[in-house]
Amino acid sequence: MSKLTLTGFLFPLFLLFASPDASSPQVFGATKKAPEIQGQSGTLQKMIVENGSVTMELDLNHLNEIGFGPARPAELQFAVAAKSFFSILVFNDLLRGPEQGSMALIPAGVNAPGYSLPAALSGSLKQLVVEKLPSGEQFDLAVRDGKSGFIFFNVEGHQYDYDAKARLLGITGGRLLISNEFAHALGRPADAGAVVGRISVGATMQPIEVETLVNGEVKSLVMPPLRGAAGGETPTLVAGPDVIVGELPEMAQYGNDTVNHFVGLGIGTTSCNNGDQPLHWFSLPQTDHPVIPQ
Repeated sequence: MSKLTLTGFLFPLFLLFASPDASSPQVFGATKKAPEIQGQSGTLQKMIVENGSVTMELDLNHLNEIGFGPARPAELQFAVAAKSFFSILVFNDLLRGPEQGSMALIPAGVNAPGYSLPAALSGSLKQLVVEKLPSGEQFDLAVRDGKSGFIFFNVEGHQYDYDAKARLLGITGGRLLISNEFAHALGRPADAGAVVGRISVGATMQPIEVETLVNGEVKSLVMPPLRGAAGGETPTLVAGPDVIVGELPEMAQYGNDTVNHFVGLGIGTTSCNNGDQPLHWFSLPQTDHPVIPQ
């Protein structure tokens, strides 16, 4: 089993698009790997959540500002939505880090006898997500409303554990901190950053990219078939490979032309194979490769 604490790497495909008159190119591909992988030989896997569960333990006395008596624990249980695009990188069966992404939570039970959750949190229980934040942010993980983007808790102090044989990812020891937004919604801005509970995650992972490296050079990249990765409402239209964009984890604007009103936009994509046959992804400058238009 490999372990990792608060380390993240980005491994996206970036697509740039702009007005045809802009100076930046319309399409650009780039692949980034963790520095310690470069120059090595082995198998690099990008994996997403197949299924899993999340437990949040909250101190309702603290959360509801009841300043007397012992802690009143509440346990919130969630299932993780199948094929959530919370991704990790695994090199030679060792965890190298999580990538920016999120896992959607499905309520599976609340154990809080005689006590209620704050109204804002209770109203968002059916649309919460655990999100891996971009590198460079103050926190590594956050719990937010998947529709509005409202952050309830930031997470600190957690550790990533990975069991390669069972393909199990564990996130343990995470402390739940009241976010600035939630503190203001509660009417107690001074409570921003207060620890009100803990979170743990257990998830079975499945590969969406398997890359073979020899001395740092890519010799092959295969995307295993994940039929139904986009959900039951998105059928496989044809037999064989079916490249889809599973998630757009980030977008950035380049330039600020206030005169001609032209800017460039960069989009990070997470692709997967929604088909029923493996896909061999050939990189540029080879012409036999998929294209993701924007």
